[in-house]
Amino acid sequence: MRQLASFLLLLCPLGMIAQTVDTDTTQTIKEVVVNGFRISGNILASSPIQTLSHADMERLGIRDMGDALKRFSGVQVKDYGGVGGMKTVNIRGLGAGHTGVVYDGVQVGDCQSGQVDLSRFTLDNVSLVSLQIGQDDDVYQSAKSYASAGMINISTLQSYADRNSETTGQKTNLSTTVRTGSYGLFSPSLLFRQQFSHFAIGAYGSYERADGIYFFKLKNGIKTIHERRNNSDIETWRGEVNLDYQLNNRQTLKWKAYGFTSHRGLPGAVIYDNTYSAERLADKNVFTQFFYENRFSQHIKLKAAAKWNYSWSRYSDVPAGGYKEDTYRQQEAYLTATLWTQPLQGLHLSLAQDYAHNHLSMTLPQAANPTRNSLWTALAANYRTGQFTFNSSLLATNISERVKLGNASNGFHRLSPAFSLQWRCLQDLRFRLGYKDIFRTPTLNELYYTGVGNRRLNPEKSRQWNLGATYSHTFNHALQLSLTADGYFGNVTDKIIAVPRMFYWQMMNAGKVRQIGLDLSANMEKRWINDWSLSMTGSYSLLNATDRTNPTDVFYGDQIAYTPLHSGSASTLLHTPWMDLSYNVLLMGERYSLGYSIPQNRMTGFTDHSVTLSKNFRILKQQLRLQLDVRNLGNKNYEVVRFYPMPGTNWRLSVSWKL
Repeated sequence: MRQLASFLLLLCPLGMIAQTVDTDTTQTIKEVVVNGFRISGNILASSPIQTLSHADMERLGIRDMGDALKRFSGVQVKDYGGVGGMKTVNIRGLGAGHTGVVYDGVQVGDCQSGQVDLSRFTLDNVSLVSLQIGQDDDVYQSAKSYASAGMINISTLQSYADRNSETTGQKTNLSTTVRTGSYGLFSPSLLFRQQFSHFAIGAYGSYERADGIYFFKLKNGIKTIHERRNNSDIETWRGEVNLDYQLNNRQTLKWKAYGFTSHRGLPGAVIYDNTYSAERLADKNVFTQFFYENRFSQHIKLKAAAKWNYSWSRYSDVPAGGYKEDTYRQQEAYLTATLWTQPLQGLHLSLAQDYAHNHLSMTLPQAANPTRNSLWTALAANYRTGQFTFNSSLLATNISERVKLGNASNGFHRLSPAFSLQWRCLQDLRFRLGYKDIFRTPTLNELYYTGVGNRRLNPEKSRQWNLGATYSHTFNHALQLSLTADGYFGNVTDKIIAVPRMFYWQMMNAGKVRQIGLDLSANMEKRWINDWSLSMTGSYSLLNATDRTNPTDVFYGDQIAYTPLHSGSASTLLHTPWMDLSYNVLLMGERYSLGYSIPQNRMTGFTDHSVTLSKNFRILKQQLRLQLDVRNLGNKNYEVVRFYPMPGTNWRLSVSWKL
């Protein structure tokens, strides 16, 4: 006790001395910035996933959604050329109908054709573009998200910052961009965001026009054609409004309204010296969607969404027989709800229910004007341990239809299982295995288009296996290397194709396709002091997608149409304190315009080289960005689609101002 009392007495004067120190003295610690490398999602995922951020797309000079997806391995983008040419995506030779598109958490659909034209989306207000092939690790998603072999996820720049980030008070962001370039391009856009403590509003609008006139040289048979591309003009308006409201710390409410309208010419295929085309296409699309989420606790949460979509298109032409015009209208009502729970540590479960009501009306003679009601129910599980990640899902699809004229199809009912597994065998090395059994519902065009549709079609079934490995390592905190390799095997049965029947063509389940492929990707990033960095990325795809329908056919075993055996891309980005410089190249090997590998159908391979220069300026706490893109440095009029020549060397200048 004496020793304890002596110790306490010694503390008293020390405390008094401490109190005599000048409390007004301020000591400043020098700021230390720690720069780390972000491991890409494709390295950590149990199924292939590839992403591009807004900053990546700006620095690489990526112009549109199709251009972004061309950077991903295992993807073929059908590009019909020109500024406003239609763009659809084919993943691993499955066809565009097997690719789903999600825009800010809600699926985008087209029940008429089954293909979403990605040219309707701009990149100015997009924060992230990702491509998921197979089973997603995130089970907190809608049931319809499980209904595609691959999923393109588009996330826009959100107008609300999470309250957990302690962002309070008012915050205003305003940015505008003006672009000009080859072929009469003029495209201004405006993005506005205003944030309060519980409420945020965002608005985006853009306009684009171009005459699309460019000279081209194309060899057709034994004749070389020197002509000017006509009827390739476009005028497009886009706009959307976003409202976000935080009811409390657990509940979020969002609303989005989107509008799109375009008028474009369809230049058509170049057949010998006939470059005339009078085809025109007018599109209008409006949708609104509500989103609600309630995070009841750390172990239970619920999200729900409702969407109404209206699409209108008018196709017109002036053939030899006189003026022709067809009009199509689509209406869709879509509801989705997902319940997520974590009953045990590392185990995540979800139950999702979706419903869609689609109606298509056409001005074609004897049009069926069908209505489709669809139900999707998905049960999914994700389990994580120290070294393993396991996912599984079971999707039940029930579709019924009715028509105003004639007989409707019998509907479609099917169970679709999927699973994926990842094993982290070493600190930087992972292996993954996945399987997905899915099907594509026949589109309303394939079922009911006058004179061509077949109401007895079966779904197009796809079974895909994936086996891959990923590696990522950081050397001396200054160099990061990431590698992925995925081999896959799959087959498509009951493939829907057009088959000649006497004097007309009709859609039939008459195709089988086998896919064997390999996707490789590599990424290297090196950083130095004084804000210098160099990043290099590359991707390569080997795809052997062959017809396996009938061994007696002369084209049995041939590569299917528009599917190259070899394709890839490479990019180099040098970041300096003064400017960014990037060089990009796209490569596509030879392929065939029809599923019959003869010299007459052969399309030569091509490479597309481009460079991008960009510079940021700080003026009065505001940012000015200048960017120059030059595409197709080789000035080659290559073809992505047969007889649709792409533009030669072209440029684009962008000026952006951010407040």
